Amino acid sequence: MLRDVAAIGAAMVAVGASFGAVAVAAGLPGWAVVAMSLLVYAGGAQFMAVGLVAAGSPVAAVLAGLLLNARHLPFGLTLGDTIGRRLRHRLLGSHLMTDEATAFTLARPAGAVRRRAFWLAGILLFLAWNAGTVLGVLAGGVVGDPAALGLDAAFPAGLIALLLPTLRDRDTRRAAVAGAVVAVLTTPLLPAGLPVLLALAGPALLAVRQLRRRASVAAGETGPSVTGDPVGSAQPRGEADVRPADAMPAEVVTAEVVPAGRKKESSC
Repeated sequence: MLRDVAAIGAAMVAVGASFGAVAVAAGLPGWAVVAMSLLVYAGGAQFMAVGLVAAGSPVAAVLAGLLLNARHLPFGLTLGDTIGRRLRHRLLGSHLMTDEATAFTLARPAGAVRRRAFWLAGILLFLAWNAGTVLGVLAGGVVGDPAALGLDAAFPAGLIALLLPTLRDRDTRRAAVAGAVVAVLTTPLLPAGLPVLLALAGPALLAVRQLRRRASVAAGETGPSVTGDPVGSAQPRGEADVRPADAMPAEVVTAEVVPAGRKKESSC
């Protein structure tokens, strides 16, 4: 588990260093860049905010960040029980929640293993991102554009590697493909952040299908209500089995009834 987190953390350090260098080159003071990584910790939203602030649109930077990070709402609903029930755990866990930490956590079985995976990934990735930011601020413009070094592909590749084990289920594959198709088709048409939100239609359809399946299974287990006695039910003790003669077996109908206390005479 630690080795997997370390691999993602290495990419996080590199991209964090790129962010620090780009932010300083855009004119932001070093302390503000470090404070943004500590307090905001939003990855892609930080790159977007730096570009919009440099263009003179700080309000647009805030709104775009909120829109881009709205995907954390379903993340929080999914990981709520894993993070913990205490308020301090939920506050800290919501700050450490990222795409990579969420994917890494959900790839583990539910319970104590998943809880340990979340806190391990969340804390180490947070430290890696901020360490990279400090390195980028100190290095200035040496790192440059992350796309020039191919670092922009590090996060998507890491996410795909983390999500591969969950794609073994057929319904999960269908939901993932549906969400990816929606995101790709709407990216050229909508502002940044909206395609990611619309991609949640795939998991939403999967959730609706599972709810319907559970409802049908529950209805099948309950079965139709029976007003009369069920077939094959035990006869109450002390009650005679009274049935019409035509419903009784032939050997019972034709049998000779022998009164009590009298023996049947055998025919010679």
